[in-house]
Amino acid sequence: MRIIRPGRRGNWPLAVVASAGLFLAGCAEFEDSAAPTSWQPAPQLTPEAGPQPDLPEAGTPGVPSAPPTSRTPVPPPDGCTDFDKAVIATCLDTVSAVAALPTDGSTVNVYAGERRSGTVFRVGANADQEEVARLDVEATGDGGLTGLALSPGYGEDGLVFAYITTDTDNRVVRFAEGEPAKPVLTGIPKGATGNRGALLADGRGSLLVATGNAGDSRAAADPKSLAGKVLRITPTGQPAQDNPDPDSPVLASGLHAPGGLCKTSDGSRLWVTDQAPDRDALYRIEAGEQLSVPAWTWPEKPGVTGCTDWTDVLAVATSEAANIQNLPLTEDGSVGGKPQVTMDGENGTSYGKLGALDPVTPDVAVAGTVNKDGGKPISSDDRVVLIVRQPASGSGRD
Repeated sequence: MRIIRPGRRGNWPLAVVASAGLFLAGCAEFEDSAAPTSWQPAPQLTPEAGPQPDLPEAGTPGVPSAPPTSRTPVPPPDGCTDFDKAVIATCLDTVSAVAALPTDGSTVNVYAGERRSGTVFRVGANADQEEVARLDVEATGDGGLTGLALSPGYGEDGLVFAYITTDTDNRVVRFAEGEPAKPVLTGIPKGATGNRGALLADGRGSLLVATGNAGDSRAAADPKSLAGKVLRITPTGQPAQDNPDPDSPVLASGLHAPGGLCKTSDGSRLWVTDQAPDRDALYRIEAGEQLSVPAWTWPEKPGVTGCTDWTDVLAVATSEAANIQNLPLTEDGSVGGKPQVTMDGENGTSYGKLGALDPVTPDVAVAGTVNKDGGKPISSDDRVVLIVRQPASGSGRD
């Protein structure tokens, strides 16, 4: 049974958002049935004061650019009503997973998952928040619902994949709106920590699954364990045919607590973020390799979560630092300098702790906030927020 919440934020189509200038182990088999003014520094993020909008440094192709006018302060949220044009959903609980639906760029709709409740909502700039699934999850520690991805054949089958923690294991399930979830890949080890996972359709018909090490660093190096790995599976949970070992779902190994997976639009470049005990790291995924040489590390451990590859910039969301780390990329896909920090309250609007990140168009992404998970939530948290890409500008600040 679907539950619909009335829209409680300003309803703004994607074109208006952009033109306003926001700165923003076992397998289960089953039938593949389809689903029926002048600039002022931003204030501190508190329950009494909401975030302020900020202008992008570059326009979005295909969408009108922001006029060269002064920035207008945004009123603070009124309960669940948020007046920030970037906010498309409010009053959710710890949005740890998002998956943007296909769009022509005129508007945006997103699946948003709550980590602790296992509830998945369909939200949009001009739509009510509609509950479409409620998954049975065990959310102790860092587990629960931590990943969402559209099926590689979503246009035909309407299926959505989720990474969840149950009372016995971590697993991948899939569901269609209004239909019960079915297991796809089960038996991923569960522990007191290290249960978070991430999902990504690889653009070539398979699904990537990043798994935590369940609190056991040795499991990440064990080729027989599904813990601490990047897996590549078919939509029915079988190992992808072009895996290093055709009988194993393991694509790469060596993860601790993955935050997010992302890729270029054609799938030729794959990334995973990871939170290790001594550092946070970004890895470029190469089939059959141990993830031991990161493309970038953060000794200060900002809590890397979701990421988006915008060809010349890789945007990485953070939960502890509560910002976006924009890493410049060279033509060969290497990190070309220090990250430029944005959306931290000084360099763009801060929405607090950020979780999942997913591209909507080549220049717009969607993020979920996780302020109710140890942050300082305002009245409209947790939220789903649109983010406009930033241009590459070399090294960021020290």
